[in-house]
Amino acid sequence: MKSDIFSGEHMAEQATAPGMTLQNTKSVKYAVSGEMHARQGSMIAFRGDLKFERKGQGIGGMLKRAVTGEGLPLMAVRGQGEAWFAHEAQNCYIVEIEQGDVLTINGRNVLCFDSTLAYEIKTVKGAGMTGGGLFNSVFSGYGKLGLICEGHPIVIPVTSHQPVFVDTDAVVGWSARLTTSLHRSQSFGSMVRGGSGEAVQLRLDGEGFVIVRPSELKPEKTSSS
Repeated sequence: MKSDIFSGEHMAEQATAPGMTLQNTKSVKYAVSGEMHARQGSMIAFRGDLKFERKGQGIGGMLKRAVTGEGLPLMAVRGQGEAWFAHEAQNCYIVEIEQGDVLTINGRNVLCFDSTLAYEIKTVKGAGMTGGGLFNSVFSGYGKLGLICEGHPIVIPVTSHQPVFVDTDAVVGWSARLTTSLHRSQSFGSMVRGGSGEAVQLRLDGEGFVIVRPSELKPEKTSSS
């Protein structure tokens, strides 16, 4: 049988070492040897002896998700084998977190991660109950984190003399040493007259970076499998 679909760029090769790699721009391959974590419903294929189990976030974490609609429904993947993960054909990226790094990410942008990473839902300080939600996912420790993004992300440096303002629906994540607050960019009178559609942004101050996606549209909520 002949077709371009059987070319090397599409073929899944046997893994030579455990861990996370990009299969292509739309999917992540994970060679599991023990345990890893992924968003529920994101597994698209696997081979080997693997088990998939819903992972709880503790009573506090589940309460935060119920109140805000934010958070990250997770599953633990255990055993020996290979699994492929994707979500709605969004672009995939791998971030390697080293000891001392702390990264805060919107739960909608997390695909999978090493079990060596610590994960916690934390309050976005100064964000109140508006925009992208009150809680974000904070990662620390060491290991790889697989991210998904609608379109190609933009990474904007933040410096002590130049804060960055981002739309709360477009923000993917930021280095956690930055401080956050809400910024109102139009007057009350303008809002009464219909507004510009850009009333409130998340302000980030300090030294670090922020990641945004090229879209302000909120993705449709899908049920977890």
